[in-house]
Amino acid sequence: MSLLALTDLTVLRGECPVVDHVTLRVEPGEFVGLIGPNGAGKTTLLRAAMGLLPHYGQSSLAALPPRDRARAAAFLPQAREIAWPVDVETLVTLGRVPHLGRRPGPRDHEAVAHALARMGLAGYRARIATALSGGEQARVLIARALAQETPLLLADEPVAGLDPESQIRAMQVFADLAAEGRAVVASIHDLGLAARHCTRLALMARGRLVAQGAPSEVLTAELLSEVFGVRAFFAQTPDGPVFQPLGVTR
Repeated sequence: MSLLALTDLTVLRGECPVVDHVTLRVEPGEFVGLIGPNGAGKTTLLRAAMGLLPHYGQSSLAALPPRDRARAAAFLPQAREIAWPVDVETLVTLGRVPHLGRRPGPRDHEAVAHALARMGLAGYRARIATALSGGEQARVLIARALAQETPLLLADEPVAGLDPESQIRAMQVFADLAAEGRAVVASIHDLGLAARHCTRLALMARGRLVAQGAPSEVLTAELLSEVFGVRAFFAQTPDGPVFQPLGVTR
């Protein structure tokens, strides 16, 4: 059973389609990298899929009641705002809200501990979240989404601004979630990270889904030039796929 089904999803800004009749299905075990240039409609697509924006067409998530939707999918927005000076453990525990009874129980504490460990934050429990660096805050917010323990995670540029180690670790966590039978859809600008870690890429341009498939099928010289205006080196190596933009083509 698909964890996300979008059918002719369309979002208008005035009369202009920002997302234009996108049809996409995401199955358990997939890590889908949503790629495309700035302004392609990636953020709008994720928000509409979660039912956070008015849209035409269908989204299986948007059709759910809010509580059921929060148990079906976690959403990690691009904005990284922590409004209150709470400790990290309290902030990550907020990811358990869709599951909570009157107070956190053993299962909730276990989920929070697991999420913190996955993001390398086990020693940060008592730290005040607003006092952390920007990259550390980003990792805490990823942990909050992980603590929600949903079958599907939608993440908007989750590794932007992280240092290389944290980027790779976060991408590996997302790949591990897929390997465990869940699914992740993440908008990603770093095509090298997307090529190495994603099972499938979905390429957007001008609001439309123009290609999808394995990284080697999407990151072709023709599409890179047409959509991104770049040429690149892409090869399969003993260490896995390696992708590096080399220059512009327009």
